[in-house]
Amino acid sequence: MIKHFYIFRHGQCPFNVSGHIQGQRFNGNLTAEGRRQAARTAERLKDKHITLIVSSPMKRAMQTAAIVAGRCGAPILIDHRFIEVNMGIVEGMHISAVEKNFTELYDRWRHDKTGNVRFMFGETKSEVRRRILQGLNHYAENTPHPNIGISSHGIAISQMLQHFNINLCDIPNGAVLHLSYSSPNWQYQDFLS
Repeated sequence: MIKHFYIFRHGQCPFNVSGHIQGQRFNGNLTAEGRRQAARTAERLKDKHITLIVSSPMKRAMQTAAIVAGRCGAPILIDHRFIEVNMGIVEGMHISAVEKNFTELYDRWRHDKTGNVRFMFGETKSEVRRRILQGLNHYAENTPHPNIGISSHGIAISQMLQHFNINLCDIPNGAVLHLSYSSPNWQYQDFLS
């Protein structure tokens, strides 16, 4: 049986507007625009026959999941594997401060092809990719749901794309990544921004 996964980025939240790095420590709610983006994502997914939504535990992802679930009529499960990257010591900093104070490290982290660069106390992109793929494989192999929605985050989604050799760093709020699974193979289908 082929299973379909619709992985969507949460709607806009205050740190997306202010230019601060959220990571895992800053747990903001959706803005009014973020709720509109989530509603557009829900409209985009309403005919995909989603029977389960899995969400990161962050408020912005759970609120987006709730809006999508309301349109699709699916229950929500929380799974920490789909949380955003831990950015370590730069969480909460404005991007301009990170670019000024961690110039070389930020440039290496942003353009890292190895997935092994991290900020102090943070995760590498390869660690993010590993836990997300572990989560995807769990739901692909251990649940009966043929169509699953996943509410996650920008860097998490970019790392799923990286697994399929698609380099896209900046994932728009509300964008949807569509993957299919037929044991044991994953297939990239499309990306809707």
